[in-house]
Amino acid sequence: MTNPQIHIIDYIIVLISLLVPIAISLRFSKKQDNIKKYFTASGSLPAWAIGISILATLISSVTFLAYPGEGFASNWILLVQGLMVPVVLIFFVKFVVPLYRNVIQLSAYEYFEQRFGFFARIYASLGFFLAHFSKMGTVFFLIALAFSKMTGFDTTTTILVIGAIVVLITFLGGIEAVVWLDVIQGFLLIVGGVVSLIIILFSVPGGPSQIWSVAVENGKTGFGPYTFDFAQLTFVVMALNGIFYAIQKYGTDQTIVQRYLTAKSDKEAIKASLIGVLFSVPVWGLFMFIGTALFAYYQINVNALPEGIKPDAVFPFFIINQLPVGVIGLVLSALLAAAISSLDSDLNCLSAICVEDYYVRFKPNSSEKQRMMLSRVIIILAGIASVLIALYYTKIGGKGVLGIVFTLYSIFSGGIAGLFLLGIFSKRANKKGVLVGIIASILFTGWAVLTSTKFDIGGESKLLIDCGNLNFSHHKYMLGVYSHIVLFVVGWLSSLFFKSEKVIDHLTYAGWKQSLKDKK
Repeated sequence: MTNPQIHIIDYIIVLISLLVPIAISLRFSKKQDNIKKYFTASGSLPAWAIGISILATLISSVTFLAYPGEGFASNWILLVQGLMVPVVLIFFVKFVVPLYRNVIQLSAYEYFEQRFGFFARIYASLGFFLAHFSKMGTVFFLIALAFSKMTGFDTTTTILVIGAIVVLITFLGGIEAVVWLDVIQGFLLIVGGVVSLIIILFSVPGGPSQIWSVAVENGKTGFGPYTFDFAQLTFVVMALNGIFYAIQKYGTDQTIVQRYLTAKSDKEAIKASLIGVLFSVPVWGLFMFIGTALFAYYQINVNALPEGIKPDAVFPFFIINQLPVGVIGLVLSALLAAAISSLDSDLNCLSAICVEDYYVRFKPNSSEKQRMMLSRVIIILAGIASVLIALYYTKIGGKGVLGIVFTLYSIFSGGIAGLFLLGIFSKRANKKGVLVGIIASILFTGWAVLTSTKFDIGGESKLLIDCGNLNFSHHKYMLGVYSHIVLFVVGWLSSLFFKSEKVIDHLTYAGWKQSLKDKK
């Protein structure tokens, strides 16, 4: 069953947008004959392409749907997290990018082993694996649900089709195909957003000025509240969360770090990072403002929305009911592109860390052929598993298993940014102290999650652990701050009780700064 409001031209545009990635991956498939080529393109890609790829990786279909929903329902407070990224990156990009390019072979978590031993590496890589694996199931489900509601296609069929395409293009083309597809899909995403916004702005009497006036009058244009109340969603909460998000994403996330390795030089890799950030913030702002504009649009056009419609369903409703033929196909293609560009990157990076952090470590004498075969097997298995989770979601209405997966990730991977900061800023931090810090972070995060998250138990919503006044009462976004601080502080203090270890200078920020002075 299809939506009669969508013209055949729109379906053709969507079909082309799904076939192009397959054609591009086939084009690059013949070159993928070794691990270095498959996961890093042998360091041959231009900075601008890598930068757009970073953008496309950061902007998933969840952003495509969630940001307009938040802009419609509230103000721009969730954008504060993204605004912190360039602020943080400016301070350490010139150090972090060369650090990884000169210290690791493939996995970002090789750095943690060199600095704090094997356990730190496994802890960090396992956290990445759980986070992105669960994220993939979520993205598969949400994109299929949104697409099926707009087009009338069956949700299960949509999940299977998108899943098959994502696995196929990642399996065949490696990181080179992923990056070049991201360039195309990133462009499509931006064009789809810009065209949608222009149509919204000029579809009401008075145009953009009237849209802006209505938005301002209804308090949709600020970043507040600006209080220091950590129990509520405030500017301060989002700013703190954004700082640690930026550190974790650009300092420890394999999907970003692996991009550094695809560049021709340190200078090109730094440039790519800056391009990715400088493009990401305006795109986040674009989709947030689409939500703001939609609020004003439907305030002006009273009774145009179905009663009881959820905020994150408003943009899809507008796409189907207000956009002209051809533009609907373009925006639907952009929605799918946002999902594919995020999912193919996750699959490639999940395969990379499984091979590098586990297989190669325990089978160092394995052949290139064996590693390539395992890489592709992992891509297939991880893709199938993510699709199965998304399909399970359709059976339970989107509630259940992935909530548990995300909770487990919060418990067992909390504090990774704190671990990274300890590694680069403290020469005194050592393996045993860091181990104590990791345990403390796990215990703290587990307590915070279990005493603040409600689960459906016997048809009733209850806390798994209710400690009364000792329950975690701050906003859930503060967990993305406290877990890192706990690991950093406890890890550093605990290290004082253990024998100091020799630290390789180039693994720390101070050592890097000294090397720059020595070169002058």
